[in-house]
Amino acid sequence: MGRVTERRRVIRIRDGAVSARPDTLVAEEPLEIRLNGKPLAITMRTPGHDFDLAAGFLVSEGVLGAAEDLLNIVYCAGATADGSNTYNVVDVRTAPGVPMPDITLERNVYTTSSCGLCGKASLDAVRTTARWPVADTPPLRLTPGLLAELPGRLRAAQRVFDRTGGLHAAALFTEDGELVDVREDVGRHNAVDKLIGRALRDGGLPLSRSVLLVSGRASFELAQKAVMAGVPVLAAVSAPSSLAVDLAVETGLTLVGFLRGGSMNVYAGEERLVLSEPAGHPD
Repeated sequence: MGRVTERRRVIRIRDGAVSARPDTLVAEEPLEIRLNGKPLAITMRTPGHDFDLAAGFLVSEGVLGAAEDLLNIVYCAGATADGSNTYNVVDVRTAPGVPMPDITLERNVYTTSSCGLCGKASLDAVRTTARWPVADTPPLRLTPGLLAELPGRLRAAQRVFDRTGGLHAAALFTEDGELVDVREDVGRHNAVDKLIGRALRDGGLPLSRSVLLVSGRASFELAQKAVMAGVPVLAAVSAPSSLAVDLAVETGLTLVGFLRGGSMNVYAGEERLVLSEPAGHPD
């Protein structure tokens, strides 16, 4: 799409010196997701990989689970009054027989670039609707040393961040630490949806042998998306929320936070980590 960044004039002040110069900013535009012609959700996102974003969103919603569930995704022509195509509206067409969610005015979801599906889902809803229970995945064993290397590999792959400094990133790694895919977006939940949607369209779900790494905090929404895609390990360079930890404990997700350098906090699922000593328990 070519609208990932935009240029704006900025007044730069450095040690008292004032100058005018162009600056590169992250593009942020709304994306309306329609499901079989009916409006479902609007999210603020960085344009690019929009079809993956829509597909990943619908995996998180429990609508899609396999490539054959998806008929096609198209940009909607005539989305404006003058009939032009803004490339900000996509319509997802599902295959015959795929159950549809209840789409009503009350059900329509508005998401922002910071919150994801704020307050929509509950712990019980995620646990009961997940197609691939994370707790039942084949054994996956990781060393803390391997996890410690992942943020550096993610940072090296953040091409747009280097130009703007204003994007979140999410990446999928193999259990051996190989980078499989990376996405950047103004919204961390969008970056994760783009990864999951790409995997769905490639026939790669569930992601039961993968590690999902996010560049910011681990919110409930990100833990939800990991569980819904069958990801057994979610790691974040910042803190998790209490609800994310609760969900990880409920579902068997391994949740790692504050992954920086050689240090990290393991909040749930420590059985997937190869530890030199048994993990202690607080008194």
